Amino acid sequence: MKEWKAELVRIAAFAAGAQGGNPAGVWIGGSLPEAEEMQRIAAEVGFSETAFAAPLPEGAQTNEPREWRVRYFSPEAEVPFCGHATIALGVALARRFGAGEHALQLNQARIQVSGWQDEAGAWQAALQSPPTRSRPAPVETLAATLALFGYTAADLDPRIPPALIHGGADHLVLALKDRATLSAMHYELPEGRTLMRAQGWATVLLVFAEGDQLFHTRNPFAFGGVYEDPATGAATAAFAGYLRDLHWPHCGAIDLVQGEDMGMPSHLHAEIPAEPGSAIRVSGRARLM
Repeated sequence: MKEWKAELVRIAAFAAGAQGGNPAGVWIGGSLPEAEEMQRIAAEVGFSETAFAAPLPEGAQTNEPREWRVRYFSPEAEVPFCGHATIALGVALARRFGAGEHALQLNQARIQVSGWQDEAGAWQAALQSPPTRSRPAPVETLAATLALFGYTAADLDPRIPPALIHGGADHLVLALKDRATLSAMHYELPEGRTLMRAQGWATVLLVFAEGDQLFHTRNPFAFGGVYEDPATGAATAAFAGYLRDLHWPHCGAIDLVQGEDMGMPSHLHAEIPAEPGSAIRVSGRARLM
């Protein structure tokens, strides 16, 4: 069998039609490069994350591989899971090997992603996240985070208490009372990087609930050296799991609008099964770059 060559593509995940979305790099090859080389490539690509995928078993070069070893790198550090890069990977695999589901072995979990083209020819993808969990945010951690953004307890929506949430990566969620406060979000990147790396948070998820099933979000990603992500699938999965833990009236699914305040509108859809801690299905459109 002829060996297939490594390729690097750029795809914006969770795009709102032909616009917006979060750009991701996707590298696909016969075997993963060394970590230092993946970090160099991710920094050169310059997007918030680049996904690196190689078939399992290692070095396999079948016509239609369906199991993959996957790692994710931001320009500054490796992250355990990245939702938008996984959506981009699902589209890249569908383009190269055909529509269908792929099993992904991450550093700390095993998940699935599928990619396809809809009847209009638009690329779509869906992932099944790692298991989710949540717990209340410690008082001292919450105080430091509020200070970072210049918020007070009066800015918070008491229906969705601050929490540490997980769906493949760790995040802190702060729900805000009004859309204007979310729109005005500001922080200093160096201070945010120090806090998020000390706590091990991939992002801080800032949320405004427009309704029971519709949310506006912003995601500072200082951990990876990025001021803000326009679409964040990992945080969406973790947040959906948290709403389930809260017994929020989500009716089995939520939609998130992100990136509006950056001029990069994005749309994420999450399906929430009833079983506590179970995987969340996060889906959206993607556009080739």
